[in-house]
Amino acid sequence: MSPDQTAPEAASAPTDAGDSALESARRVLRLQAQGVTALADRLDGDFLAALELLFDVEGRVIVSGMGKSGHIARKIAATLASTGTPAQYVHPGEASHGDLGMITRRDAVLALSNSGGTAELADMIAHTARIGIPLIGMTARAGSPLAGASTVALILPSVEEGCPMGLAPTTSTTMMLALGDALAVALLDRRGFSTRDFQLLHPGGSLGHKLKRVRQIMHTGDKLPLTGPEAAMSDAIVVMSACSFGCVGVVDPHGALIGILTDGDLRRHMGPDLLGRTVGAVMTPRPKVIRPDALVEEAVATMNAGKITSLFVVADDRPVGIVHVHDCLRAGVT
Repeated sequence: MSPDQTAPEAASAPTDAGDSALESARRVLRLQAQGVTALADRLDGDFLAALELLFDVEGRVIVSGMGKSGHIARKIAATLASTGTPAQYVHPGEASHGDLGMITRRDAVLALSNSGGTAELADMIAHTARIGIPLIGMTARAGSPLAGASTVALILPSVEEGCPMGLAPTTSTTMMLALGDALAVALLDRRGFSTRDFQLLHPGGSLGHKLKRVRQIMHTGDKLPLTGPEAAMSDAIVVMSACSFGCVGVVDPHGALIGILTDGDLRRHMGPDLLGRTVGAVMTPRPKVIRPDALVEEAVATMNAGKITSLFVVADDRPVGIVHVHDCLRAGVT
């Protein structure tokens, strides 16, 4: 057989393998999607009971699991903690060797085990009964030891694992993760957890930048360029140059912001009599402003929409600060 005859067969082999791999991957994803859908359809009073127990916890939610369930438990604990529910992961094996001391009478335990019979969880389960704290079990088997010992048992629906041998936890761990997220978000809603609360717990990274408030970056005090409407333009220009924002806020005798004088106003009114005029005759009335508690992202959007570079920060009609677009860029918001 010539090389020309073998080329098509050699070329088709990777395509066949790729098709098989894609079909296998799609099968796993479809099974996991089915599992999450079935889980959503089965939410009932047990979920609400678990939610109430977690909401009433005075201490922390102790989340635990072994193996793959343990990895999911770590993520659930992190999600709970970052959304306003104090939580901590405790390894069930380490718990049997002293870490049970991390679990107090003010806590509750959320234990994950697909089979519900994980031996390493036994001491932790016994400890919850001994000190009288709630135990929420997340398992696929309603008749398992974990389910039987639980104050509330959250039973996962019976869905095929993505593993073709039905051995490696795949669909079951996806359902556990999704159910943990559902608990965390439901608790977030119940607590009235706000974006301000979220920012306090996420000060770093892109989330922290996006949730910064204008009051955190604005300039105040003697850095605030202000003048009155009766001031001479020559004096206003001195204030504008000293503060380097390219503008001056104009306030009435009561301190309310009534206008703004910008570089653009100077150019539009340029003439031999400019310096002899009053600020009130040249200023732009009713300038765009921002609230101190507004997100920095909102300030950027306002400046972009108005094609301006500075905003006065106003509370009760009085200027309390000023923010420049460069301040927003330095804060990591674009």
